[in-house]
Amino acid sequence: MVRTKSMDLPGRPKLSYIEQGDIEQGDPAGPPIVLLHGVSDSCHSFEPLLSHLPPSLHVFAISQRGHGDSERPRSAYRPLDFAGDLAAFMEVANLGPAIVVGHSMGSSVAECFALNYPERVSGLVLVGAFAGGWQASPAVVELWNNTVSTMTDPTDRGFVDAFQRSTLAQPVPPAFLDEVVRESLKLPARVWQAVFESFVGSDFSASLGAISVPTLIVWGARDTICPRSEQEALARAIPYARLVVYEDAGHTPHWEEPARFAGDLVDFADIAIAIGSVHESAADTLTSDLFASANNESSTQMAAGRL
Repeated sequence: MVRTKSMDLPGRPKLSYIEQGDIEQGDPAGPPIVLLHGVSDSCHSFEPLLSHLPPSLHVFAISQRGHGDSERPRSAYRPLDFAGDLAAFMEVANLGPAIVVGHSMGSSVAECFALNYPERVSGLVLVGAFAGGWQASPAVVELWNNTVSTMTDPTDRGFVDAFQRSTLAQPVPPAFLDEVVRESLKLPARVWQAVFESFVGSDFSASLGAISVPTLIVWGARDTICPRSEQEALARAIPYARLVVYEDAGHTPHWEEPARFAGDLVDFADIAIAIGSVHESAADTLTSDLFASANNESSTQMAAGRL
């Protein structure tokens, strides 16, 4: 397990995180990259990906409130609460606008963050994402109604193991899966319930058109949690969005195909850097041109948004 750090946030929970790379080694114009995990996961869920990223990238994988070794407040588990934590984290860490990568629950937080703190975002990567609230996923609604809403402590290991395995369409190293299960078992029932209740009741679909940064949507074609219709809705709604489909992956492409995902993330970071280096008046044109070029040159199945 990779060693973690912790950060005190004024008036907010203390967060555990992993920091990788040295900004002094890389392009000083390059944005930091912040990784946001899915429900019940932690910063350690990004370890397979981190091992494939170049050291020139300055990367932060954060255990969000209630998760991993971060503090667990008694309440306040709305997307906006998580987004506020990220803004505070970036302020304390003295980070400029970042590429925010969100998986599942983290994708909802990333969307909320981009809508409420647009000046802090240079790009979005949404993995296994929701265009509206979690109510758009029959699997999530069933999980909430039949299991999570009535959970009690201690959390059942069999449930957690089955839950994590249900996100996979391809095998991952057994030691990593064991680590993911151990991290999920750290959540008390009240955190599972507060997160599900808040996120099932949240819906950003009417506001997604206000996201103006380049956005990469990554989806596994064998995902049983987030339907393709949600990915296509995101690609239509966000002006500069591109959908990349991993045909053999499930809900966790960055676990199942970490080397490929790392390559896509590095390529996307190059686009964000190029866009960030030009004057605002030319950024829209460059974003369209770069994404159009990526769509034409890549052999990966893609669906463009309004490009």
